[in-house]
Amino acid sequence: MTKTRSALAAMYTGLGLTVAATVLPYLDSDALAGHVRAGYPAYTEAQIDSAVTAYLVLLSVLGALGAGAWLWTTWAVRAGKRWARPAATVLLVLGTGAGLAGLLTRDVSGETGLPPELGWAGMAPCLAGVVAVALLWQQRGRETR
Repeated sequence: MTKTRSALAAMYTGLGLTVAATVLPYLDSDALAGHVRAGYPAYTEAQIDSAVTAYLVLLSVLGALGAGAWLWTTWAVRAGKRWARPAATVLLVLGTGAGLAGLLTRDVSGETGLPPELGWAGMAPCLAGVVAVALLWQQRGRETR
């Protein structure tokens, strides 16, 4: 039971990190605009604003999906659903893939699409996910003994 509580704590931490990573681009949209401006010096301010808005919408949708995944998986673990561990593992892989895409994907300018600080912020919830999934699978190992 202790592993379950620890896994739930890691999952709530992941939820908090997801919310923080989703809000961060709004708090520092100038950094995002500066990154777009540096990658596309010929863009007008209207084009830069449009690109920033597109990024904010995309990051908001990903953040909402991530928060929903955390809440759903937390519910499944609390309810003792047998499929919670595999579901958490699949969501970890999907979330890590999305985080790595934001961190590493380069656009036509040769730069990453997101500023590095936003890319790394998107990876932070994955650390909590790794801890949570590891604890969930450790708990299962103890149950079968």
